This record gives sequence, structure tokens and C-alpha cells, in this order.
Amino acid sequence: MLKRMFAAPDPGRTRLRFAARAVLGIGLAVVVCGLAGHSLVGAVTGGLAALLALFTVTDTTVRGQALTTALLPAVGLPVLAAAAQLHDHPVARGLTFLAVVGAGVYARRWGPRGHSLGVFAFMTFFVAQFLHATPGQLPELYAAVLLSVLCAAAVRFGLWCYERRLPPAPVVAPPDGAGLARVTTRQAIQATAGAAFALVVGQLVSEERWYWAVGATWWIFVNTTSRGETLVRGFRRLLGTVIGIGLGLLVAVPLQGAAVPSVVLAAVCVFGIFYTAAVSYTWMMLCVTLLAELLYGLLGVLEPALLALRLAETGVGALGALLAVLFVLPVTTHTITDAWIRRALRSVHACTAEAAARLAGDPAADPARRVAELEQLLGRVRLSVAPLVHPLNPLLSRKSRARRVSALLDECAREIRGLVAVAADPEASHDARLAAACWRVQAAVEALTGDGADRTPEPAPSQAAAEPAALAHLHGLERALAELAAPLRTPAGSSLVNT
Repeated sequence: MLKRMFAAPDPGRTRLRFAARAVLGIGLAVVVCGLAGHSLVGAVTGGLAALLALFTVTDTTVRGQALTTALLPAVGLPVLAAAAQLHDHPVARGLTFLAVVGAGVYARRWGPRGHSLGVFAFMTFFVAQFLHATPGQLPELYAAVLLSVLCAAAVRFGLWCYERRLPPAPVVAPPDGAGLARVTTRQAIQATAGAAFALVVGQLVSEERWYWAVGATWWIFVNTTSRGETLVRGFRRLLGTVIGIGLGLLVAVPLQGAAVPSVVLAAVCVFGIFYTAAVSYTWMMLCVTLLAELLYGLLGVLEPALLALRLAETGVGALGALLAVLFVLPVTTHTITDAWIRRALRSVHACTAEAAARLAGDPAADPARRVAELEQLLGRVRLSVAPLVHPLNPLLSRKSRARRVSALLDECAREIRGLVAVAADPEASHDARLAAACWRVQAAVEALTGDGADRTPEPAPSQAAAEPAALAHLHGLERALAELAAPLRTPAGSSLVNT
């Protein structure tokens, strides 16, 4: 796990900048709240609001990110008011929390903006429980949220807007349908059912910290689509929480809420959350758990028994998510995996066609954006096959095939990147053989996705010693697509996982 964390690629040091900017933005928000005379509760609320504003907003353009950031308080403040007003009404509070869960997940159907607003709404209600917010505290909490979102925006769009220097990467929506066939609809129902289980059982475990169980269920559903993805994420959340609690016993508890070291370690945890989020959910949860422990230390309530309770509530939340994805409108792994693989293969063809058009002299062709889309799709493929390649998966043949498919898709991506790099060279010229090779790539993709004739892709011609670089990449791409036919199909023509 350590090797994966520190050896993971970070093109353009994007993750490093993402994490460093988060520490700057959240630190500025906390300082501004302190200068405004807010209490510790207000400062914590502001810091968490800034964290969410910097972490959850993922629109494809800077303008879109700015609009979503501006909308966060419009969603969060009414939810914060409801949570505070219902503080002493457990039944109404619980039902309202479940409604926020369902609406927050359902909002994903509207893309990255819906996802961001849904997460912010949920976390606003959660933070109100975390801090035991009451109606009398609302003016201060409103001000803290507004100031902190403004500080986060000032850093993100003013002091450190590195997105302007990067091509916008499209956010890929999950495979969709209509009615109950729509993934977001099914997930909204699943998440609400799982959260209801977590709420009831969590209150039996602790009437004061029950919301931890609901929070665990919610975050297990974030950025997952299929049953398998959700189960793997639940396992990783539990593992990260266990390790984080162990580290908290060694670090956070001995500090006893000492301000300076706790704040410094909290900043380290914030950096870790942002730096590890794209690489390891287990590491991210370790950082989240330790951050929560440090905050409880600052609030003066941290003790070993509280950490044991957090572990128990996390287990309840994970169990709620497990039961929901298994028995409530399950979204099977093979359905989602097949859909993502098909979309990735179609993206391979689109990248090839765009690069070929650029080589042919079309100035409007933009293969770089197509490559960004392909990278997003391959990330989703890796996430969807994670349950199949997990060490605990006993189905060895399925695991082997899933690994082979992932490796060959990565090989396709490498050849595409090479092709696009050649196409970007102004001196690169069109070769008459490119059209034939592109046609073969299209035919291979159609054969694999079922969009054309149902036939096995033919192997690419052997590489000639003096063939142009673009043609060499196309031949490499053809070979990878031809090799994909075997692991993607069984003799009966079934899918990767439906064996």
C-alpha cells in the first residue's frame, strides 16, 4: 500500500498542487473565521465548508467550477438551518437526514454540479450533528460558511488557479437508463435504505454519535456505481478507519487537544486527504479519521472509548451499505463493467479518428481532448473491475481475465498517447496507409462492442522497419485490440464478468 501511494504517477504534479492549495485555502478560511471573532465551533464549521468547496467541485471548466462554488451556500445554509432546528426532535431529524441522503445521491444524474451540491448538502447536515449545532448558533455558522466559501474561492480562482493552464478533463457520467433502470435512481434508493438501517442501528449503539454510521454509509456510495465497487469501497473504508484509529491512539489521544500540534497535524491530514484521494481510498480514510480525532481533541471530548465507538459506528454504516447493494435494486458488476469497457473502446476509436484527421491537416481536430476523455473512462474501468481483481476474490479465472483486459486497455492508451504526440508535431505528414489502419481500428472496435459485424478483430500487419511513427502506433493499437477479443469473450460470446 505504501509503495502504491508514493510510486503513483502525478503528471504535472497535479495532486501535489491540489493538496497544497487545499491547505492554503482551508487555513485561510480558519484564520479569517478567527479574526471575525468566531468561536471554535464556528472555525471548525468554516474549515470543513472550505474543505468541501475545494474537494467536491469538479466541473470541467473554471467558469463552471465558480458557478458551482457560488451555489454551495444556497444548498448548504437551508440544510444547516433544518439540522439545527430539528436538533431536539430525533424522529423529524432522522427523516430529514434520510431525505437529504436520497436527494443528494439522486442529484448525480445532473452531472458534476449535482454531485457537488448533493455532497455539500449531506455534509452540512452531518457537520451540524458533529458539532451539535443549535438554533442560537445559526447566525455565527451562516457567517462561517459564507466567509469560508469565499476564502476557498479566492484561493481557487484567484491566488492559485492552475486549472487555467490545463485542458479541461470531461467528467464521465455513469451508464444510464430510464426509470428504475437509471443508475442514479437505483443508487438513491439504495443509499436511503442503507442510511435508514445505519441510523436505526447506529442509535442503538450510541444515541449521541449515531450520525457516524450514516456518514459511513453515505461515503461508501460516493463515486461508486455497481454492487462490487460499493463492497470494495466499504472494505477499504473500514480498513482505513481501523488504521486511522490505531494511529490516533498513538498521536491524537496523547496530545489531549494541545492547540499548536493539533492544528499542525490537522493541516498534514488535510494535505493527505487531497493528495491520496485519487490514488487510495484507504489512505484517504486514514487521514479523514485522524483529522476527526484531532478535531475532537480540540473540542475536548477525545478519549479511547470514543475511538472504539467510531469503529463500531463505521462497521454499522458499512453493513448498511452492504445490505442495501445486495438486496435493494442491485446494480450488478458485469453490467457496469461491460458498459464502461464499451465506452472506453469507442473512445479509443474517436481518439484514433481525431488524430488521423489532425495528421491529414484538419486544424479543427483536437485529439488532446479526446485523450483526456479516454483517461477518464479508463479510470472508471479500473474502478469497475476493482472487485474482480481484489485479493479476496476467489474466482481466479475471472480475476485473470479482468487483469488482462485492464492491461490491454492501458496498452491501447499508451499507443493513443504516442499517436497524439506525433499528430501534434507540425512537421508530421499524412501517410496513405493511415486511412487503412484507422479503418481497421474502427472495425476492431465495432467487433468488440457489437456495433458492427460479430467477428474477431484481425491481427495488425507486422511492423516495417521504416514505417512512420504514427503508423507504428496504429499497428500497436490494432494488436492490442486483437488481443482483447479473447479475454472479453467466452466461446458463448458472453461478457468479461458474466461467465
